Parts: sequence; C-alpha cells; structure tokens
Amino acid sequence: MLNRKVAPPIQDIRGLALPRPQTIRLDNGIPVYILDYPDQEIVKIETVFRAGRPEEHKRLVARATSRMLREGAARRTGAEIAEYIDFYGGSLSVPTNLDTANILLFSLKKYVAELIPVYAEVLQQPTFPETELETFKTTNTQDLLVELEKVEVLAYRKVTALIFGDNHPYGYNSTPDDYTALTRADLVWFYDRWYGPDNCLIFASGRVDDEVASLLNKHFGRHKSTGTAAGQQSVYPPPADGPSGKSIVRLPHPGSLQTAVKIGRRSFNKRHPDFNGLFVLNTIFGGYFGSRLMTNIREKKGLTYNIYSTLDAYLHDGCFYVATEVNAGSGDAAVREVFSEMKKLREKPVGDDELEMVRNYLLGMLLNGLDGPLNTSDVVRSLVTEGLTELEFNAMTETIRTITPAQLQALAGRYLRPEDFWVVTVG
Repeated sequence: MLNRKVAPPIQDIRGLALPRPQTIRLDNGIPVYILDYPDQEIVKIETVFRAGRPEEHKRLVARATSRMLREGAARRTGAEIAEYIDFYGGSLSVPTNLDTANILLFSLKKYVAELIPVYAEVLQQPTFPETELETFKTTNTQDLLVELEKVEVLAYRKVTALIFGDNHPYGYNSTPDDYTALTRADLVWFYDRWYGPDNCLIFASGRVDDEVASLLNKHFGRHKSTGTAAGQQSVYPPPADGPSGKSIVRLPHPGSLQTAVKIGRRSFNKRHPDFNGLFVLNTIFGGYFGSRLMTNIREKKGLTYNIYSTLDAYLHDGCFYVATEVNAGSGDAAVREVFSEMKKLREKPVGDDELEMVRNYLLGMLLNGLDGPLNTSDVVRSLVTEGLTELEFNAMTETIRTITPAQLQALAGRYLRPEDFWVVTVG
C-alpha cells in the first residue's frame, strides 16, 4: 500500500534537449524558423522586427507603431481586421517588448489559408489612421495617469531611471506629453525605417507543413522594402554611470497605505559570462517562492505578502532588482533585511540541500519551457533574437547542474554589494 506520509523521491531531470528548428529562407531572404509538430491542430506564427526602444528617434514611437499595426490596413479597418480574425477563431496580439516588435498570430491549421493573408496585410500595408492614433494616445494617457497613482509603479520608474539614466532607452519614463507629441508622420517614418524584410524574423510552430511554408512565402516572401532607410543599425547609447556609494531616494506619496521598495543595480545581458551563474544565485536570493527573501522577510518577519528579486536581461544591457510593498513605516526595516540576506550569501556558502532544491526547480522550469510547440517556440525565438544558439541553452542547463556553493559565493561577493545598489522607497 502507498504510504502517503512519505514524500515521493525526487527524480533527476535528464535529457533536456532543445528541439532544433528547421530554417528556411523566403524568396526575399526572410529567415523562417520552423518547429513542426504534425499531431497538433494549431499554428503559431510570430514575426519579429528589431524595432524597439533602442531604435527610437522619438519617445514612445516604437510602442505606438507596433500597437497601431492592427488599427487599419490597405483594405480593412481595425474593426474589420478584428472581426475577420475572430470569425475564423484566430488571435492577433502585440505583446510589450522593449527591444523588438513582436506580432503573434494563432490559428487553427484548417484556417491558415484564410488568416495568413490578412496577417501579412496588417504587417505590410498598415495605414495608421489618424482617428485611431488619437484614440490610442487618449487611452494610453488615461491609463498612465491611473498607473501613476500606484506606489509600485512610481518606484519602478524611479529605480530604472536611476540605473540607466533619464534619457536612456531602458531608463526613460513615459509622460502624457510624450503621447501628445506623437504624430502619424512619426509612426510612418519609424515603420518605413525598421519594418522591412531585411529586419524581419519569422517563427512558425505547431502543425507547420508545406502548405504553411508556401503561404508564408507567397504573402511574405515577395514583400520588398519601401523605406529609404530600412535596415539601418540602431545606435545604443552608453548606460549612465552607477552610484559611487549606496544611494537612498525617498519619494513621498501622501495617503498611501503601503510603501513600495525597489533596490536595484545595473547588470548585463545573457551574453555576459556571469549571467548563468547570477541567474542561479538570483533564484536562491529571491527568484522563487522558497527563496531567502520570501523565507525571511515574508514568513519570519511578516513585513510583506510578497517579495522577489529579478534579473532582467535586455538585448543590450540588463538590471537586477528587488521589489516589495510593505506597511507604511516598515520600508527601512525591509531594506535592512534585504541587505542582510545579501551579506549572508557573500559570507557563507549555500547549503547543499538548498542548492539541490534550486537546481531541481530551475531544471523543471526549463523542462516546462520545452513542453509543446508554443512554449518551445518562445525559447527558440528568445535565443535567435538575442544572438544566442542551442549551445548557450546547453550551457545554462550545465551551469544549473554543476555550479558549486563556492562559485555562488564568489558571484555574491561580486554582484551583491550594497554600495552598488540604488534604494528607492515610495509611500
């Protein structure tokens, strides 16, 4: 009989292999990365342009251009596009991304012949209607004003501005005036410059057979660049200098019942040699529910309901920060405890049991990321757009499996020093 009082043994995760996509090129040179799962009845197509904040000539134009693609094309209004895609059970979305413009189409395999042509029209013949642009500006300005009442949002905006600089693509904060200043001419110029075939990647997953490949070539492979500056390289500005000592910024927010705390520093992108190790260290520190920060500040001290640390890696740079919200008056105590946990990681090696738990957790997360065509395509897209390969994916799994307590302690000594962090409290 099964003894339910005894936990089942933990099984090692083996055979974490990233499926290798088939790569084809359309007639105009656009690369298409295909993950074919013949048993699936869904098709996911994601088109990616290097057209994010680092490419902007004007604040918010990257976000506005990608979001406005769905609001009108050569032969259809935005409402007609939405109705048509919905009629065939499809979905068209534009997720927020600082570095790229990503446009996703989900379709049942039996309707790809109906949906791919409209998808191509949206990407190749947008009209950027003035009325829809005004609606976009008004709606987003109202949303922004609502967000600016939240202490968590104010703290995040401030800490990223301090880390990167007020005028940096990753550091500037949007304002109502930025939305007001956008014009249709700005969007058209940005689109012509960055949305050509020579700056395009396509990822197709699910049941991607010859029919799908043929449709993509028919509707995307014949498209030519029309903009005179299409495909130009972005000029990425240098990051702001970091603080010479621990700097604390306190922003009052009268009437707030809670204090938002952000503690952050500049880090780096995934191509940095220390990224994989810091990824594991961050998980131990505050990257999952059993982390040091959760165990101490939430469970033992009871200062907050939720606290976490995150390692945000962008295409050109990155930042590492801790975030939480506490009762008014508990901000300083929370900050002290965060730095106390950093000190412990610098001064004492992580225990074998704790490290083994984190290894299994992270390998499980990677395994989940390879579950099915939709998840796997996200991994492949992330690697390709960041200039990485399956070798870097394998290096990450190897680091998770083999990193030692001594290596983690050395990383903590390098990257968890209080003097390198900005501290922002709002409330």
